[in-house]
Amino acid sequence: MTETAIPSELNGTVWKIEVAVGDRVAAGDTLILLESMKMEIPVDAPCDGVVAAILVKEEQAVEEGDTLAVIAQK
Repeated sequence: MTETAIPSELNGTVWKIEVAVGDRVAAGDTLILLESMKMEIPVDAPCDGVVAAILVKEEQAVEEGDTLAVIAQK
């Protein structure tokens, strides 16, 4: 099984987490919404798989490069 780490592409705040550990996702599904400079930025799944971990909480500040979630693929 392969795991893909999902990094933050910017500095911001976790506004909303759209998935839970164990959820099956498809490439392009929104996993997390970040807020930066009063804009909502979706963080989408880059591949199909199952959410193996969510490493952030809502309202948490994140920096560019921080790992937000992990997707497991068969």
